[in-house]
Amino acid sequence: MTTPRKTRVAIVFGGRSTEHAISCVSAGSILRALDPDQFEVVPVGITRDGAWVLAGDDPANLAITDRRLPEITTASGSAVVLAADPTATELIVRDPVDGVSSLAGVDVVFPVLHGAFGEDGTIQGMLEMAGIPYVGANVFASAAAMDKEFTKKLAIVEGIPVGPYAVLRAGAELSEADKERLGLPVFVKPSRAGSSHGITKVTDWADLDTAIATARQIDPKVLVEAAIVGREIECGVLEGEAGGAPESSLLAEIHVGDNDWYDFETKYLEGSRYDIPADLPDEVTRQVQEYARRTFTALDCAGLARVDFFVTADHQIYLNEINTMPGMTPTSMFPLMWAATGLEYPKVVDRLIRTALRRGTGLH
Repeated sequence: MTTPRKTRVAIVFGGRSTEHAISCVSAGSILRALDPDQFEVVPVGITRDGAWVLAGDDPANLAITDRRLPEITTASGSAVVLAADPTATELIVRDPVDGVSSLAGVDVVFPVLHGAFGEDGTIQGMLEMAGIPYVGANVFASAAAMDKEFTKKLAIVEGIPVGPYAVLRAGAELSEADKERLGLPVFVKPSRAGSSHGITKVTDWADLDTAIATARQIDPKVLVEAAIVGREIECGVLEGEAGGAPESSLLAEIHVGDNDWYDFETKYLEGSRYDIPADLPDEVTRQVQEYARRTFTALDCAGLARVDFFVTADHQIYLNEINTMPGMTPTSMFPLMWAATGLEYPKVVDRLIRTALRRGTGLH
Protein backbone atom coordinates (compact mmCIF):
# COMPACT_ATOMS: atom_id res chain seq x y z
CA MET A 1 0.00 0.00 0.00
CA THR A 2 1.32 3.43 -0.96
CA THR A 3 1.97 5.76 1.96
CA PRO A 4 0.05 9.05 1.56
CA ARG A 5 2.32 11.97 0.76
CA LYS A 6 2.78 14.42 3.61
CA THR A 7 1.67 18.02 3.18
CA ARG A 8 4.76 20.13 2.57
CA VAL A 9 4.62 23.27 4.72
CA ALA A 10 7.11 26.12 4.45
CA ILE A 11 7.19 28.07 7.72
CA VAL A 12 8.55 31.53 6.96
CA PHE A 13 9.73 33.57 9.95
CA GLY A 14 12.11 36.25 11.21
CA GLY A 15 11.88 39.14 8.79
CA ARG A 16 12.89 42.76 8.50
CA SER A 17 10.54 44.30 11.05
CA THR A 18 11.11 45.20 14.69
CA GLU A 19 9.16 42.02 15.54
CA HIS A 20 11.85 39.71 14.11
CA ALA A 21 12.57 37.88 17.36
CA ILE A 22 8.92 37.28 18.29
CA SER A 23 8.32 35.87 14.81
CA CYS A 24 11.13 33.38 15.47
CA VAL A 25 9.59 32.35 18.79
CA SER A 26 6.19 31.91 17.14
CA ALA A 27 7.78 29.73 14.45
CA GLY A 28 9.40 27.52 17.08
CA SER A 29 6.03 26.95 18.71
CA ILE A 30 4.45 26.02 15.38
CA LEU A 31 7.31 23.61 14.64
CA ARG A 32 6.58 21.83 17.92
CA ALA A 33 2.85 21.69 17.18
CA LEU A 34 2.95 20.21 13.67
CA ASP A 35 2.30 16.46 13.44
CA PRO A 36 5.37 14.92 11.72
CA ASP A 37 3.20 12.07 10.43
CA GLN A 38 1.10 14.53 8.44
CA PHE A 39 3.37 17.43 7.62
CA GLU A 40 6.83 17.83 6.14
CA VAL A 41 8.23 21.14 7.33
CA VAL A 42 10.60 23.42 5.45
CA PRO A 43 11.77 26.18 7.87
CA VAL A 44 12.66 29.36 5.97
CA GLY A 45 14.19 32.19 7.99
CA ILE A 46 14.47 35.78 6.82
CA THR A 47 17.30 37.89 8.22
CA ARG A 48 16.86 41.46 9.42
CA ASP A 49 18.41 42.53 6.10
CA GLY A 50 15.86 40.50 4.12
CA ALA A 51 18.00 37.50 3.08
CA TRP A 52 16.15 34.16 2.90
CA VAL A 53 17.90 31.11 4.36
CA LEU A 54 17.01 27.45 4.82
CA ALA A 55 17.02 27.44 8.62
CA GLY A 56 17.27 24.57 11.06
CA ASP A 57 14.15 22.88 12.39
CA ASP A 58 15.12 22.66 16.08
CA PRO A 59 12.51 24.68 18.02
CA ALA A 60 14.97 25.12 20.92
CA ASN A 61 17.03 27.48 18.75
CA LEU A 62 13.98 29.71 18.30
CA ALA A 63 13.12 30.24 21.95
CA ILE A 64 13.83 33.13 24.32
CA THR A 65 16.57 31.88 26.65
CA ASP A 66 17.74 33.90 29.66
CA ARG A 67 16.14 36.99 28.08
CA ARG A 68 18.17 36.37 24.91
CA LEU A 69 16.05 36.89 21.81
CA PRO A 70 16.51 34.53 18.84
CA GLU A 71 17.69 35.90 15.51
CA ILE A 72 18.10 34.64 11.95
CA THR A 73 21.40 35.46 10.24
CA THR A 74 23.01 34.34 7.00
CA ALA A 75 24.96 31.83 9.10
CA SER A 76 21.67 30.13 10.02
CA GLY A 77 21.61 28.13 6.76
CA SER A 78 22.00 28.09 2.98
CA ALA A 79 20.46 30.84 0.89
CA VAL A 80 17.04 29.99 -0.51
CA VAL A 81 14.80 31.62 -3.11
CA LEU A 82 11.09 31.28 -3.85
CA ALA A 83 10.27 32.48 -7.34
CA ALA A 84 7.04 34.41 -7.88
CA ASP A 85 6.11 31.97 -10.66
CA PRO A 86 2.88 29.94 -10.38
CA THR A 87 4.29 27.26 -12.68
CA ALA A 88 7.23 26.53 -10.36
CA THR A 89 6.58 26.25 -6.62
CA GLU A 90 10.02 24.84 -5.77
CA LEU A 91 12.37 26.45 -3.30
CA ILE A 92 15.77 27.02 -4.89
CA VAL A 93 18.70 26.46 -2.52
CA ARG A 94 22.05 28.14 -3.16
CA ASP A 95 24.78 26.45 -1.15
CA PRO A 96 28.36 27.74 -1.41
CA VAL A 97 29.68 24.14 -1.45
CA ASP A 98 26.99 22.10 -3.19
CA GLY A 99 25.88 24.80 -5.60
CA VAL A 100 22.30 25.40 -6.71
CA SER A 101 19.67 22.74 -6.06
CA SER A 102 15.89 22.50 -5.94
CA LEU A 103 13.63 21.28 -3.15
CA ALA A 104 10.30 19.66 -3.91
CA GLY A 105 7.32 21.94 -4.42
CA VAL A 106 5.67 23.62 -1.44
CA ASP A 107 1.98 22.90 -0.83
CA VAL A 108 1.31 25.75 1.59
CA VAL A 109 3.20 28.55 3.33
CA PHE A 110 2.72 29.54 6.97
CA PRO A 111 4.07 33.12 6.96
CA VAL A 112 4.48 33.61 10.70
CA LEU A 113 5.87 37.10 10.14
CA HIS A 114 4.84 39.94 12.39
CA GLY A 115 4.94 43.57 11.35
CA ALA A 116 6.31 45.23 8.21
CA PHE A 117 7.48 43.16 5.24
CA GLY A 118 5.35 40.22 6.32
CA GLU A 119 2.09 40.91 8.11
CA ASP A 120 1.38 43.97 5.95
CA GLY A 121 0.46 42.28 2.65
CA THR A 122 3.92 42.21 1.08
CA ILE A 123 4.67 38.50 1.34
CA GLN A 124 1.00 37.75 0.74
CA GLY A 125 1.29 39.50 -2.62
CA MET A 126 4.37 37.47 -3.47
CA LEU A 127 2.61 34.21 -2.59
CA GLU A 128 -0.42 35.22 -4.66
CA MET A 129 1.93 35.81 -7.61
CA ALA A 130 3.53 32.40 -7.00
CA GLY A 131 0.13 30.71 -6.72
CA ILE A 132 0.99 29.08 -3.38
CA PRO A 133 -1.72 28.87 -0.70
CA TYR A 134 -0.82 30.55 2.58
CA VAL A 135 -2.15 30.84 6.10
CA GLY A 136 -3.88 34.06 7.05
CA ALA A 137 -5.32 37.20 5.54
CA ASN A 138 -5.02 38.25 1.90
CA VAL A 139 -3.12 41.26 0.57
CA PHE A 140 -5.77 43.88 1.27
CA ALA A 141 -6.79 42.63 4.70
CA SER A 142 -3.17 42.29 5.79
CA ALA A 143 -2.35 45.84 4.71
CA ALA A 144 -5.51 47.38 6.16
CA ALA A 145 -5.13 45.61 9.52
CA MET A 146 -1.45 46.52 9.75
CA ASP A 147 -2.26 50.20 9.31
CA LYS A 148 -4.12 51.34 12.44
CA GLU A 149 -5.51 54.37 10.62
CA PHE A 150 -7.39 52.27 8.09
CA THR A 151 -8.43 49.68 10.66
CA LYS A 152 -10.18 52.46 12.56
CA LYS A 153 -11.77 53.91 9.43
CA LEU A 154 -13.21 50.57 8.33
CA ALA A 155 -14.40 49.82 11.85
CA ILE A 156 -16.21 53.16 12.09
CA VAL A 157 -18.03 52.46 8.81
CA GLU A 158 -19.24 49.16 10.30
CA GLY A 159 -20.45 50.81 13.49
CA ILE A 160 -17.69 49.40 15.70
CA PRO A 161 -16.69 51.98 18.33
CA VAL A 162 -13.14 53.37 18.37
CA GLY A 163 -11.63 55.98 20.69
CA PRO A 164 -10.67 59.54 19.68
CA TYR A 165 -7.45 59.74 17.63
CA ALA A 166 -5.45 61.85 15.20
CA VAL A 167 -3.23 60.81 12.30
CA LEU A 168 0.08 62.59 11.71
CA ARG A 169 1.52 61.89 8.29
CA ALA A 170 5.20 62.47 7.59
CA GLY A 171 6.24 65.94 8.77
CA ALA A 172 2.84 66.85 10.27
CA GLU A 173 2.37 68.12 13.81
CA LEU A 174 -0.56 67.78 16.20
CA SER A 175 -2.81 70.83 16.03
CA GLU A 176 -3.95 72.77 19.07
CA ALA A 177 -7.52 71.78 18.20
CA ASP A 178 -6.56 68.10 18.28
CA LYS A 179 -4.76 68.55 21.58
CA GLU A 180 -7.92 70.02 23.07
CA ARG A 181 -10.07 67.27 21.55
CA LEU A 182 -7.86 64.37 22.68
CA GLY A 183 -6.81 65.68 26.08
CA LEU A 184 -4.09 64.13 28.23
CA PRO A 185 -2.77 61.54 28.54
CA VAL A 186 -2.34 60.28 24.97
CA PHE A 187 -0.55 57.33 23.45
CA VAL A 188 1.75 58.05 20.51
CA LYS A 189 2.48 55.07 18.28
CA PRO A 190 3.65 54.10 14.80
CA SER A 191 0.65 53.55 12.56
CA ARG A 192 2.13 50.36 11.08
CA ALA A 193 3.95 48.39 13.77
CA GLY A 194 3.27 45.84 16.49
CA SER A 195 4.53 44.20 19.70
CA SER A 196 4.27 47.63 21.37
CA HIS A 197 7.41 48.92 19.63
CA GLY A 198 7.77 52.70 19.40
CA ILE A 199 4.85 53.53 21.71
CA THR A 200 5.04 56.32 24.28
CA LYS A 201 2.52 57.43 26.87
CA VAL A 202 2.49 61.24 26.99
CA THR A 203 1.22 63.01 30.10
CA ASP A 204 2.68 66.43 29.30
CA TRP A 205 2.44 68.12 25.89
CA ALA A 206 6.08 69.19 26.32
CA ASP A 207 7.03 65.54 25.74
CA LEU A 208 4.96 65.13 22.57
CA ASP A 209 7.67 65.92 20.02
CA THR A 210 10.04 63.36 21.54
CA ALA A 211 7.30 60.72 21.50
CA ILE A 212 6.51 61.46 17.85
CA ALA A 213 10.20 61.22 16.96
CA THR A 214 10.38 57.83 18.71
CA ALA A 215 7.41 56.51 16.75
CA ARG A 216 8.79 57.88 13.48
CA GLN A 217 11.94 55.85 13.88
CA ILE A 218 9.66 52.96 12.88
CA ASP A 219 6.99 54.62 10.73
CA PRO A 220 6.74 58.18 9.35
CA LYS A 221 2.97 58.01 9.87
CA VAL A 222 2.05 58.30 13.55
CA LEU A 223 -1.17 57.89 15.51
CA VAL A 224 -1.96 59.96 18.58
CA GLU A 225 -4.73 58.29 20.58
CA ALA A 226 -6.67 59.54 23.58
CA ALA A 227 -6.02 57.26 26.55
CA ILE A 228 -9.04 55.12 27.38
CA VAL A 229 -9.29 54.16 31.01
CA GLY A 230 -10.45 50.59 30.92
CA ARG A 231 -9.62 46.90 30.93
CA GLU A 232 -7.57 45.34 28.11
CA ILE A 233 -9.67 42.58 26.57
CA GLU A 234 -8.66 40.32 23.67
CA CYS A 235 -10.58 37.89 21.49
CA GLY A 236 -9.34 35.27 19.04
CA VAL A 237 -11.13 34.76 15.73
CA LEU A 238 -10.85 31.82 13.36
CA GLU A 239 -12.25 31.59 9.86
CA GLY A 240 -15.26 29.29 9.90
CA GLU A 241 -14.71 25.72 8.83
CA ALA A 242 -15.78 24.92 5.26
CA GLY A 243 -16.13 28.64 4.58
CA GLY A 244 -18.66 29.25 7.35
CA ALA A 245 -19.05 32.34 9.52
CA PRO A 246 -16.03 33.36 11.62
CA GLU A 247 -15.84 31.95 15.14
CA SER A 248 -14.75 33.76 18.30
CA SER A 249 -12.89 32.39 21.31
CA LEU A 250 -13.34 32.98 25.00
CA LEU A 251 -12.06 36.40 25.99
CA ALA A 252 -8.80 37.17 27.78
CA GLU A 253 -8.17 40.07 30.11
CA ILE A 254 -4.59 41.34 30.34
CA HIS A 255 -3.37 42.69 33.69
CA VAL A 256 -0.46 45.08 33.24
CA GLY A 257 0.38 45.31 36.95
CA ASP A 258 2.59 48.24 37.85
CA ASN A 259 3.14 49.17 34.19
CA ASP A 260 1.06 51.91 32.61
CA TRP A 261 0.34 49.76 29.59
CA TYR A 262 1.00 46.41 27.92
CA ASP A 263 4.56 46.95 26.68
CA PHE A 264 7.10 44.61 25.03
CA GLU A 265 8.84 43.69 28.29
CA THR A 266 5.57 42.66 29.91
CA LYS A 267 4.42 40.72 26.86
CA TYR A 268 7.50 38.64 26.20
CA LEU A 269 10.20 38.93 28.85
CA GLU A 270 8.59 39.44 32.24
CA GLY A 271 5.39 37.51 31.59
CA SER A 272 1.94 39.04 31.84
CA ARG A 273 -0.93 38.10 34.12
CA TYR A 274 -4.21 37.33 32.46
CA ASP A 275 -7.64 35.84 33.04
CA ILE A 276 -9.28 33.44 30.58
CA PRO A 277 -12.20 33.79 30.43
CA ALA A 278 -12.33 37.48 31.27
CA ASP A 279 -14.62 38.25 34.18
CA LEU A 280 -17.26 40.28 32.34
CA PRO A 281 -21.06 40.21 32.30
CA ASP A 282 -22.40 37.77 29.73
CA GLU A 283 -23.92 40.49 27.58
CA VAL A 284 -20.62 42.39 27.46
CA THR A 285 -18.73 39.22 26.56
CA ARG A 286 -21.16 38.51 23.73
CA GLN A 287 -20.87 42.09 22.46
CA VAL A 288 -17.04 41.97 22.42
CA GLN A 289 -17.15 38.64 20.57
CA GLU A 290 -19.61 40.07 18.06
CA TYR A 291 -17.45 43.15 17.50
CA ALA A 292 -14.41 40.86 17.03
CA ARG A 293 -16.19 38.83 14.35
CA ARG A 294 -17.51 41.97 12.68
CA THR A 295 -14.04 43.53 12.62
CA PHE A 296 -12.66 40.33 11.07
CA THR A 297 -15.35 40.50 8.37
CA ALA A 298 -15.13 44.29 7.86
CA LEU A 299 -11.45 43.98 6.92
CA ASP A 300 -12.11 40.87 4.79
CA CYS A 301 -9.79 38.77 6.95
CA ALA A 302 -9.13 35.06 6.50
CA GLY A 303 -7.63 32.30 8.59
CA LEU A 304 -7.09 33.95 11.95
CA ALA A 305 -6.89 37.19 13.86
CA ARG A 306 -6.65 38.52 17.39
CA VAL A 307 -8.84 41.54 18.05
CA ASP A 308 -8.03 43.81 20.99
CA PHE A 309 -10.47 46.05 22.87
CA PHE A 310 -10.78 48.37 25.85
CA VAL A 311 -13.78 47.92 28.13
CA THR A 312 -14.51 50.81 30.49
CA ALA A 313 -15.95 50.66 34.00
CA ASP A 314 -19.43 51.36 32.61
CA HIS A 315 -18.93 48.59 29.99
CA GLN A 316 -18.39 50.80 26.97
CA ILE A 317 -16.39 48.86 24.38
CA TYR A 318 -13.73 50.37 22.09
CA LEU A 319 -11.72 48.62 19.40
CA ASN A 320 -7.97 49.00 19.88
CA GLU A 321 -6.51 47.00 16.98
CA ILE A 322 -6.61 43.76 15.02
CA ASN A 323 -3.63 41.47 14.34
CA THR A 324 -3.92 39.23 11.28
CA MET A 325 -0.89 37.15 12.31
CA PRO A 326 -0.96 37.34 16.10
CA GLY A 327 1.85 36.04 18.26
CA MET A 328 1.91 32.24 18.38
CA THR A 329 4.44 31.90 21.21
CA PRO A 330 3.77 29.68 24.25
CA THR A 331 2.64 32.77 26.20
CA SER A 332 0.67 34.43 23.38
CA MET A 333 -2.98 35.14 24.01
CA PHE A 334 -4.29 33.78 20.70
CA PRO A 335 -3.37 30.10 21.30
CA LEU A 336 -4.13 30.41 25.03
CA MET A 337 -7.65 31.72 24.33
CA TRP A 338 -8.39 28.95 21.86
CA ALA A 339 -7.01 26.29 24.21
CA ALA A 340 -9.39 27.54 26.90
CA THR A 341 -12.20 27.48 24.35
CA GLY A 342 -11.46 23.81 23.64
CA LEU A 343 -9.15 23.92 20.63
CA GLU A 344 -5.59 23.02 21.62
CA TYR A 345 -2.57 24.55 19.88
CA PRO A 346 -1.81 21.60 17.50
CA LYS A 347 -5.45 21.55 16.38
CA VAL A 348 -5.41 25.30 15.76
CA VAL A 349 -2.28 24.99 13.59
CA ASP A 350 -3.70 22.01 11.73
CA ARG A 351 -6.96 23.87 11.09
CA LEU A 352 -5.16 26.96 9.81
CA ILE A 353 -3.18 24.92 7.30
CA ARG A 354 -6.24 22.96 6.12
CA THR A 355 -8.18 26.20 5.75
CA ALA A 356 -5.39 27.74 3.65
CA LEU A 357 -5.22 24.69 1.39
CA ARG A 358 -8.99 24.72 0.87
CA ARG A 359 -9.05 28.45 0.10
CA GLY A 360 -6.10 28.48 -2.29
CA THR A 361 -5.10 31.77 -3.92
CA GLY A 362 -6.87 34.32 -6.06
CA LEU A 363 -10.18 36.11 -5.54
CA HIS A 364 -12.83 34.61 -3.30
